[in-house]
Amino acid sequence: MFYIHCPYCGEHREEEEFHPKGQAHIVRPKDPESCSDEEWGDYLFFRDNPRGVHHELWVHAVGCRKFFNITRHTVTYEILETYKMGEQPTITAETYAASAQPESEASQVVKQAGVRA
Repeated sequence: MFYIHCPYCGEHREEEEFHPKGQAHIVRPKDPESCSDEEWGDYLFFRDNPRGVHHELWVHAVGCRKFFNITRHTVTYEILETYKMGEQPTITAETYAASAQPESEASQVVKQAGVRA
């Protein structure tokens, strides 16, 4: 069992109070009437299932009943952050991978990119 922090009510509660609702940040087609059956089917049924950092939609079902997003590592089940609807995550797969690199490798990447420290 793990504990989840609700960004709305500020409670740090057991996972039993929350329910996952799928992948976060799914963009609805702007004009659903003009979508092909394949495009509409992709929107409705196909979701990313990455190994590693993933953004998910959850609801605090037993608490404030509000929907929010979680950034979670799918291998370790570690919750990296929670954030309100409409906000963007601060942790992505790219930033997480960069922070996991040893310091020497990370500094080499920065130097190769031409960024001054």
